Amino acid sequence: MSGLVLKLGPHERVLVNGAVIQNGDRRGRLSILTPNAHILRLKDALHPEEAGTPVRRVCYIAQLVLSGDAEPDAARLQLLRGIEQLSQVFTDADSRTQLAAATACVADDKFYPALKALRALIAREDRLFAAAAVRPPGGPPDPAKAARSRAAAGAGAAP
Repeated sequence: MSGLVLKLGPHERVLVNGAVIQNGDRRGRLSILTPNAHILRLKDALHPEEAGTPVRRVCYIAQLVLSGDAEPDAARLQLLRGIEQLSQVFTDADSRTQLAAATACVADDKFYPALKALRALIAREDRLFAAAAVRPPGGPPDPAKAARSRAAAGAGAAP
C-alpha cells in the first residue's frame, strides 16, 4: 500500500477533496490512496486575516487550492511568483532547500507538500521581523518602539 498516510489525533478534522472528515475518540491513521487528492489538516489552516505576511500569503494561496477555493492553474503562477519573491529574502541554505522543494511541488501540482515546505519558513519569517524590529502588517504595534518614539518626541519638546 502506498500513498499519503495521515496520523490523526482524537477528534482531529481534515479536509479531503472538499469533504470534512473528523476522527473518532482515539488516535487514528487515514490512508489516502488516490493520487493528487487535495488534503488540508484543519488545525493547520490559516484564516484569511492571518495571511498578513509574505510567507503566510503564499501559504494561504496553496491552502486555497487544497480547499477547492482556487483553481490549480490560476494559483500556480501566483505561487511561483510568491516563492520567487521569498527567495530574495530567504538566502540561507535551509530556506533555499524549502523554497526549491515548494517550487518543485507546485510545478508537479503537489500542493500539500508545497504548503508543508512553505510553512517551515513561517518561524524564520517571524524571527526576521523580530530582528528587524518591524511590525508585520496586521500585527500588534511594538510597545518598546512606541515608548522610544514617545521619549524621543518628549526630549525635543520645548519647556
